[in-house]
Amino acid sequence: MSVSPGCLCCVKYLMFVFNLIFWLGGCGLFGVGVWLSFTQAEFSSLPLSFPSLSAANLLLVAGGVTMVTGFLGCLGALKEQRCLLMTFFVILLILVLTEVALTLVLHIFHIELDTRAQNELKEGMRNYTTDEGLKKSWDNVQKMFKCCGVTNQTDWYEVTADRKLPSSCCPVGTDDCEDGWSEPCYQKAKQWLLDNISSVLVFGVCIGIVQILALIFSLLMYYQILRAEKYLD
Repeated sequence: MSVSPGCLCCVKYLMFVFNLIFWLGGCGLFGVGVWLSFTQAEFSSLPLSFPSLSAANLLLVAGGVTMVTGFLGCLGALKEQRCLLMTFFVILLILVLTEVALTLVLHIFHIELDTRAQNELKEGMRNYTTDEGLKKSWDNVQKMFKCCGVTNQTDWYEVTADRKLPSSCCPVGTDDCEDGWSEPCYQKAKQWLLDNISSVLVFGVCIGIVQILALIFSLLMYYQILRAEKYLD
């Protein structure tokens, strides 16, 4: 059975358009990751489990992979090469499955992951008095978010001498900090991230829909080209 050139052309350009959107989405995610990295540069000495730092790294990786995958899809569509299309399909399928698995893990084990991240941050606090970079990062976090400690201000009692709080736990100008900010830094940073990244989450859902459509069109185009080659033979 012959393959309609018009049908193949339609699938080809639909495939190209969806992958162009996909590539632009990857650029957007990468750009937000870069922005988040720059805005959190003052906290760079903290462990990567700090909410905004882990989100920035995740967006950078996701954006980079999405850009490369989208480029492969556009190239495969324009060149009409089955090898490129199948490579694109396999990479995109792995990417989609990874995203689904990651979403499920974050949803199911969010309490355990939060606890582990908080423990890592508390462990890192022990170097506050000896690591100047870490000290500066913690001071910047507490001043910016007006918070104290990872889960509460008592986290500092095992770190500082005489169970005193760092001056950054109190308003500027307080020399002897005894009763610091009541809100924990982990929750404050997490809430800040959710408040500022909600639009990115909606954008991510849209990218997910585009990914599914790109998978369908790449498979359709692959079989259209295969049928055309068999017809010509």
